Amino acid sequence: MIAWLTESTLGKLLQTFLISMVPVLELRAGIPYGVSLGLDYHAAALAAVLGNLLPVPIIILFVRQVFAWLRKMSKGLDAWISGLETKAEHKGEQVRRYGSLGLILLVAIPLPGTGAWTGALVAAVLGLRMRDALPAIAIGVVIAAAIVLGLTYGVSTIF
Repeated sequence: MIAWLTESTLGKLLQTFLISMVPVLELRAGIPYGVSLGLDYHAAALAAVLGNLLPVPIIILFVRQVFAWLRKMSKGLDAWISGLETKAEHKGEQVRRYGSLGLILLVAIPLPGTGAWTGALVAAVLGLRMRDALPAIAIGVVIAAAIVLGLTYGVSTIF
């Protein structure tokens, strides 16, 4: 039953997709993982980009409502959420200053504390519209994928 997940191309693509959905890991981990499973860089990058982008609209649309609900549930969660919002506000200064380019750069630099999840959280906290935030985040994710591919394979191998 599990063999298809570890041995088939579809299973490897699914694993890469799912790892890329996880906050903190995102495609920074998804692409190297997919490559380590034997996927070619096109397939690993595509699965990772799609997996990384899937949560973005959900975060932008619903994170404020989820935060409000969690705040009602627990004082401890309220403090944790306030911390997340403070970090998002701090990272949002770049977005306020440079607009879409700032959001692209926030997402494109594949370091901890950046990425699609952070970009979507910043967009939600700043009240950005989906039609403005989603394209900028998608461009940032594609740039991050190119950077991670370059680091994973070596730039000369890809181009």
